[in-house]
Amino acid sequence: MPIRLRYYTDPACSASWAAEPRLRLLLSEFGGEVEITYVMGGLAREFAPGEGPEIALEWLEVGDSSGMPVDARPWLAGGALRSSFPACMAVKAAAEQGAEATARYLRALREGIMCGRRRLDAPEPLVEEARAAGLDAERFRVDVGSHAIVEAFGADLEEARTVPESARAHGLAGQAGHGSKGERLSFPTARFTGTDGEDYWRGGDDAYDDWRAAALAAGARPRDAPPPDVLAALRGFGPMAAAEVALVCGLPGPRAQAELWRLASEWRARPARLGTGELWQLA
Repeated sequence: MPIRLRYYTDPACSASWAAEPRLRLLLSEFGGEVEITYVMGGLAREFAPGEGPEIALEWLEVGDSSGMPVDARPWLAGGALRSSFPACMAVKAAAEQGAEATARYLRALREGIMCGRRRLDAPEPLVEEARAAGLDAERFRVDVGSHAIVEAFGADLEEARTVPESARAHGLAGQAGHGSKGERLSFPTARFTGTDGEDYWRGGDDAYDDWRAAALAAGARPRDAPPPDVLAALRGFGPMAAAEVALVCGLPGPRAQAELWRLASEWRARPARLGTGELWQLA
């Protein structure tokens, strides 16, 4: 029986983008042992016009420290998100098509917002992302405009803004900010729940070994298999940054980069330059 992981996040959260290598390694190592529910915590009801330079600097610092590609130009030259709430509701609409669809769609939004310079805060762009991610776009269009999705997102907001003492003790309470009052769980926050109902909390500043320890403590069992090779990782996950390849495949950073460029020279992988780095995929 898989353990449950409730992952508190937002498609426009730079710290969550930085945590993608750890989340993908967790999925690679534990597979079906971890059942993930993505809780949309609502980063910003409305981004203030004057926040742009500060957010751009934050993104660049996150990209530098994590190795994940970012493109902060929309925050400096116009075209940035007005709100992250529409994207959050879109993820809840994707959830109506299953867990795999949710994960694919959330990842597509992250890529589009964090390094693709796409303004994903209106219905039509969000529907197009659903189509590109392989979802049933017409069903998605109906769902994303429904009252049920508004209510589902409202429930997520309330959950993210209710900070249990066990999470607070782990340092996972923060100010809501960006047009919202009060406090909420930090993004990302991972809440591992074992079959006995015990919770194990981890945050975006925790190392992968801490995430792994929480999964093990909750009762998950790692796969008895070596790390995938680079092609297998790209085949399983789709577009990946070199930092993700390095962690998932168990390669030092320079070796991961060298292997990716070797595969590119053989026309088996190809990079897309996005902002400060690349996302790699099968050729």
